[in-house]
Amino acid sequence: MCVSAFVFASSTFNVDEKSIAPKAMPVSVLAMAGQKLQDTGNISREDFDDPVSLDEIINGLFLGNLTAATHMETLKNFNITHILTLDSVPLPKHITEASFLTTKFIQIADMPKEDVLHHLDSCVEFISSARITGHNILVHCYFGVSRSSTAVIAYIMKSHNLDYQTAFELVKSKRRFVQPNVGFAAQLKLWRRMGCTIDNHYQKYKIYRLRLAGEQVRKAKILPQSFSNIIKSDPAITQENPEPIVYRCRKCRRVLASKSHVLTHMPKIQISSSTNGTNNVTDNQKQSAKLMEQIPTQARKVSLTATSTSNSNGQLSVMASPERIDLNKSIEHCQNILFVEPIAWMRHIVTSTQGKLNCPKCEQKLGNFSWINGCQCPCGEEVSPAFYLIPSKVELSKAVQNVQTTL
Repeated sequence: MCVSAFVFASSTFNVDEKSIAPKAMPVSVLAMAGQKLQDTGNISREDFDDPVSLDEIINGLFLGNLTAATHMETLKNFNITHILTLDSVPLPKHITEASFLTTKFIQIADMPKEDVLHHLDSCVEFISSARITGHNILVHCYFGVSRSSTAVIAYIMKSHNLDYQTAFELVKSKRRFVQPNVGFAAQLKLWRRMGCTIDNHYQKYKIYRLRLAGEQVRKAKILPQSFSNIIKSDPAITQENPEPIVYRCRKCRRVLASKSHVLTHMPKIQISSSTNGTNNVTDNQKQSAKLMEQIPTQARKVSLTATSTSNSNGQLSVMASPERIDLNKSIEHCQNILFVEPIAWMRHIVTSTQGKLNCPKCEQKLGNFSWINGCQCPCGEEVSPAFYLIPSKVELSKAVQNVQTTL
């Protein structure tokens, strides 16, 4: 049973689907063409007692509830020819098989952890195809509050080139009780940052996909086949255009990861430094030391003591101290732990929820992984799922020459 929360002018209460489910009423009292809810400025329980509820957001685009989508007379009165359903179950056959209707069904629950992001492109395309041909379309879920409003807001964002908040306010001005749940709102904002599409190279999207995969591993104890593409190819295998910057095993020099595999994060704890380069003993450092107890001893050691080194071959050691300056002369991102995407050479990551990461060539321990528990970086940032390499075990190479298969 799905329970949604609705905020009123002076109080908040939970709305039970059963208690406010649309009631069977005579056709004579159902909403007809041209009618809409009277806007009193406040939302009341009676708003959801009406059997039919739909509002025109922009010309030809309607947002409503399940009853509106299943009442044939309403559909005909509003000249609806396309229906987009975002719900747990599809519409009944007498609707989906109606000769004058074109329907599309997205199976999704109204839960923050549900993945609506990967449906946004297809929803927008379906809405666009209807409006371009001059047809009216109804987008609905059960109440017309969260799931369906997410799809409509996505369409408004892309078609009008608006950010999430502006698009949300536009839709809300037409249907006052729209409210995507917190997870859907976050996914819409991520979608906007990617240019209202899916950008597989965008780092926050990579992290989002990892979290989705982690949820599936938590349930099934293995990585589902549908997430197999989340595991990146081995950069040590010969390729036509290898990336110029890679991380190697410090012991055997095997290539382990490319720079694009690194998942950076901002440090939560800022450790101050004196002008001569030595660290001051601050409260933040003490707090960082406590957090480091959750990281293996070697990782803690390198995060406090490592310094930059280089050799004649142009290799740079990975440094974890806060003073480290990377190739771009930036100390913006945390350098304590090297978090990376899952890579094909990592053993058992498909069949286990957590374990060690060993070099596939020399068997040197390089780090750990966990789909379900994640890892807390010494800076305080929690990363989950986590695939991390210990900085003292790897080194950064500026250039890749004659990359060969080293499996």
